[in-house]
Amino acid sequence: MDGEFGGNLKQQLKKLFDESLKLTVSDEHGLEPLVAASDAKFRKLGDYQCNNVMGIWSILKPKCSQFNGAPALGQAIVSNLPTSELVKSCSVTGPGFINVVLSAEYMAKSIENMLINGIDTWAPTTSVKRVVVDFCSPNIAKEMHVGHLRSTIIGDTIARMLEYSKVEVLRRNHVGDWGTQFGMLIEYLFEELPGSDNEVVTTIGELQLLYRKSKRKFDHDPVFKEKAQHAVVRLQSGDPVYVKTWAKICEISRTEANKVLQRLQVKLEEKGESFYKPYIGNMIEELNNKGLVQESDGARVIFIKDFKTPLMLVKSDGGFTYSTTDMAALWYRLNEEKAEWIIYVTDAGQKEHFDLFFKAARKAGWLPDNDKTYPKVNHVDFGLVSGEDKKRFRTRAADVVRLIDLLDEAKTRSKAALIERGKDKEWTLEELDQTAEAVGYGALKFADLKNNRSTNYTFSFDQMLCDKGKTAVYLLYAHARICSIIRKSGKDMNELKNTGKLALDHVEERALGLHLLQFSETVEEASTKLLPHLLCEYLYELSEHFSKFYSNCQVNGSTEETSRLLLCEATAIVMRKCFHVLGITPVYKL
Repeated sequence: MDGEFGGNLKQQLKKLFDESLKLTVSDEHGLEPLVAASDAKFRKLGDYQCNNVMGIWSILKPKCSQFNGAPALGQAIVSNLPTSELVKSCSVTGPGFINVVLSAEYMAKSIENMLINGIDTWAPTTSVKRVVVDFCSPNIAKEMHVGHLRSTIIGDTIARMLEYSKVEVLRRNHVGDWGTQFGMLIEYLFEELPGSDNEVVTTIGELQLLYRKSKRKFDHDPVFKEKAQHAVVRLQSGDPVYVKTWAKICEISRTEANKVLQRLQVKLEEKGESFYKPYIGNMIEELNNKGLVQESDGARVIFIKDFKTPLMLVKSDGGFTYSTTDMAALWYRLNEEKAEWIIYVTDAGQKEHFDLFFKAARKAGWLPDNDKTYPKVNHVDFGLVSGEDKKRFRTRAADVVRLIDLLDEAKTRSKAALIERGKDKEWTLEELDQTAEAVGYGALKFADLKNNRSTNYTFSFDQMLCDKGKTAVYLLYAHARICSIIRKSGKDMNELKNTGKLALDHVEERALGLHLLQFSETVEEASTKLLPHLLCEYLYELSEHFSKFYSNCQVNGSTEETSRLLLCEATAIVMRKCFHVLGITPVYKL
């Protein structure tokens, strides 16, 4: 029954049209139907549409006299469509659009099947088995700030979408723990605090202050700058004195970053730049043996066509660069971790670096020449977060906003709104605290994820914590409302799932049921295109469909109570899976 009444309608329809095409034009190979959910203007004609018959006809026309145009080809495809419980009827309109009306009975059975066997039966399927998602990646010796928010949230959601699709995801925190800043910091510590044995610095705040002082000295003192550069080389060469201090700095930073990640419920395995040090030598030797490495002003580089600046592997002083560790990490991920897809989630400002880096990997033969064949790499870029003044988001003192402060503020404001509604008198302190956290953090995440990631967005607590419109607060309220409807019925939903029958007779029942069944294809599209906002749009539209259904269809006390309670339960389950994939904790009462 799982396969017979699966969740991915688009995939099932594509299989039917594939079979029909093979029967209709058996001599022509490589033709593929394009099936999509109907746009609003075509929805009266059908739920789905096969909309590339005109394109197929243009390929067939010069060599086929069997059909006298795209509409005739469309009619033939419809005639050859295999019989299926899924399809109620088909029609051909205009220049060859094939409109498909789905069977309400089939949709109802598919939802019943999910209720009995679980939402995982609707998980999309993919040919990819193992993926690396490289995200978050703060620099050591700095606190996580608003600039890390987008990479962390977007990367986590991409990882969750793929994990739901039964892909093994290696979540990697590629922290900057091996670069110039360590030369500055360590040299500054040795000069200013000689003989302190590293114990003088114990907190991230102290570390950040030292970083600022060392950066100022690095920028204005040429002698110190040279010493710091030599210190980096000594660290990268494994000098035990430098390594000991470096390890202490990393430990302080790691402890602080983990506090933020735990609050965001983001799981990551740290494999920073330093992890790949043992692989750098062999990696450079391999590239050198392929004739790719050249000398340039004492440095060792790879020149890439159409790029003014080459990819630098070894600096003239013998130190390694960001590009060196990126190349070593890619080699490791392809050869040791056997990843088929490596996804890098960073801001759009790094686009040129990734373009250069990916082309160098292709030149080395590590990646195929096109970006559709596996193994493949993608740079998931995102825009900036601006304040309500449209400038880069900063504190009043012009400092970068600490991520921990944003989380605190989101929770505080959320709790204040709940207290204003009298929830402190209805709930325990623990319930109030947990709900404030779920709503506050959820609002923060959804406000980011609902935007197309490539655009900039304006950070506003007032907007994100609003209980109307496309916000997490509104969606969490909608979910809590559905849970309340189910609770008030007094029915045992587990028993109802196994004994009750679902019908989609009312127009709003059918619209809600259809949208529920489009969950699988939405996750598939969002994870394939690496666009989390598509799932946010789906979730918001789901809540709107439920609202129309509830306004027009009485649930408790109606003759259709059992069926409609099952539809409520299915909606709540899909909403909770959406929340999970977006990294948001659902609430059951508000």
